[in-house]
Amino acid sequence: PAEGLFVGLPVCGRRLAMGNQTFAHRSSRGDGAHGGSTPAAPRNAMRGCGPYAVQESATCRRDAPADLSPRVLYVSETLLAVDKPAGIIVHGDGTGTKTLTDLVRNTVERGAIDHVAPTCAPEIQALQRLDRDTTGIVLFSICKHAQGAYDALIAAHSARKHYLAVAEGRVPWDQRDIRVPIGRDRHDAPRMGASRTGKDAHTEATVLDRRRIDGRWYTLLDLRLYSGRKHQIRVHLAHEGFPLVGDALYGAGDTRGLMLHARRLAFTDPVSHTSVDIHAPIPMRFRDLFPRSCARLFDM
Repeated sequence: PAEGLFVGLPVCGRRLAMGNQTFAHRSSRGDGAHGGSTPAAPRNAMRGCGPYAVQESATCRRDAPADLSPRVLYVSETLLAVDKPAGIIVHGDGTGTKTLTDLVRNTVERGAIDHVAPTCAPEIQALQRLDRDTTGIVLFSICKHAQGAYDALIAAHSARKHYLAVAEGRVPWDQRDIRVPIGRDRHDAPRMGASRTGKDAHTEATVLDRRRIDGRWYTLLDLRLYSGRKHQIRVHLAHEGFPLVGDALYGAGDTRGLMLHARRLAFTDPVSHTSVDIHAPIPMRFRDLFPRSCARLFDM
């Protein structure tokens, strides 16, 4: 299926390193690829130990039924990571809109995620927030006793976070350290903006590729976040004069949607004290624009 659909449970794992709980998933078949079976757990595995399961999904329709499941990227006794599709919020906004947290809980409750017991469903809590149209890694705590340790990890910005983005225009520099405080736009409630009185925000931007297509320049970027302000990447790149492709709030909308993807999350697990390195597959909308560069990222 193409992006725009939210599909179910077939598995296509590619690489699992069980010894130190480090995991990376790279699928050369794309967002709509399906097939294979759940990687076999080691003989001494307990239910909840991992990482094991990798499940394919694409983009979520707002009317997606509750029995469909997000792509699972990582599972351990205390953590679960999924690949968030576009078009869905992570946390409830008070309107009753279906959330990624709801879908993950429903999936666990049905026993549809290997190595996570259905009884864990009520304890599942999202540890991060991605914008509705941003795709990629979202981390969940799956047991209450560990929630505080993971909240502290996220609050301290101790995890290494990398995003893939496509910006409008030809970015002239190869690397830039963007340290611009961010605050709310007093004249437009949904917007954030560069503000001298805002909160400190730090983004490290590295150009991966530039392409001119039909007379229009695009720049592929790797972005490492050292802080976690609302709309941080979107605000910082717009402030630099290169808004994200598909960002209707800070630039212009695009049929491809918002070109922002949380592709890597690496940290030392504060509960198990093991290294965790999670990679999300690169969406088709990126590979259509930058096939060679995205193939190189797949091989890294």
